[in-house]
Amino acid sequence: MPKPSAAELQKAAQALDLDHFAYELTLDTSAGPIRLAFDADSAPGHVRNMVALAESGFYDGGCFHRIIKGFMIQGGCPQGTGTGGPGYTIPAEFNRTAHEPGVLSMARTSDPNSAGSQFFICLEKVPHLDRQYTAFGRTADQASLDVVKAIGAVRTGGGDRPVEPVVIKKATVAKKAK
Repeated sequence: MPKPSAAELQKAAQALDLDHFAYELTLDTSAGPIRLAFDADSAPGHVRNMVALAESGFYDGGCFHRIIKGFMIQGGCPQGTGTGGPGYTIPAEFNRTAHEPGVLSMARTSDPNSAGSQFFICLEKVPHLDRQYTAFGRTADQASLDVVKAIGAVRTGGGDRPVEPVVIKKATVAKKAK
């Protein structure tokens, strides 16, 4: 099945009903499942974007390409190198959410409005990221945080790449009425 275009992804993102539904993402990884609860009140554009990407299959078969112990695990690059994205960017939505263990945030370049598909999950408290990167969710339970921490402990090589790949087998979105 071909991946949707950037325009199709953006249209799908705008069609989401954040007023009446709460969304949750499960990343079925080679290290175990990570359930992520989104915070649409703090960053609705980022929630819309990631849900649309996940529902399209964008993250399926991807990996966590960058792991920095005591900091974060990063995924969402379609090339698995940290250089790719969905073909568009979204504007920053800086907010009051602190970057602490289990917080989901978007990766970007030095341009604050350059986020696309790459995301990271914090392993520890990293206050220098607060209001500099868009936080838009967190691990939904302790078991998910435990998987994040296990991924954060894998052996890495050059460029903070894991020696053994940590694969996102499938990303699944669940929605429930508010």
